[in-house]
Amino acid sequence: MPELQAARGASLIASETSGDPTTGASPGDAPRRRLSAPALAFVVAAVALAVDQVTKVLAVRELSDRAPVEVVGSLFQLRLLRNPGAAFSAGASLTPLISVVAVIAVVVGIYFASRVGHRGWAVGLGLLLAGVTGNLVDRMLRAPGPFRGHVVDFFELPHWPVFNIADMCIDAAGVIFVVLLIRGIRLDGSRHEEQAREDS
Repeated sequence: MPELQAARGASLIASETSGDPTTGASPGDAPRRRLSAPALAFVVAAVALAVDQVTKVLAVRELSDRAPVEVVGSLFQLRLLRNPGAAFSAGASLTPLISVVAVIAVVVGIYFASRVGHRGWAVGLGLLLAGVTGNLVDRMLRAPGPFRGHVVDFFELPHWPVFNIADMCIDAAGVIFVVLLIRGIRLDGSRHEEQAREDS
């Protein structure tokens, strides 16, 4: 009996410390679970959107009725600007139309983000979704009213329009998309070369 109990004890300890006895894999060998590509896209979008909105609230609170704040001399300043138009303040009289286009862009972005199969595309789509949504929130909720609201901009560089975090997200997404397209990576993660081999 003592020998049987000892054998049982040894077997129990081995099963707890060595992992799966049928494969020999240990717990440390198990692959870590990662976010799926669609989940990553929406997490990136949520975080970037939150940063955009928080910085805009701070900008309105701290920079209203103030002269530009020099961060790095005249190379980088903080100056509050309310933009009724699109990029580069273009289309100031078309704010309602710009808002409608932004709504469509958000819907399209959500569609593709929910179906993305590559993590690089997921990050790019998440940033794009955050950027478009961030500026759309301003147009919907800020003065002078829904679909006519002015976007809060506050980063200023020499010889460049004043911009915000949402604009930075859109630009970063564009760079990521260009790199992925140059590398021939599709939205689902496949490559153009692989598709060509399958078709030949």
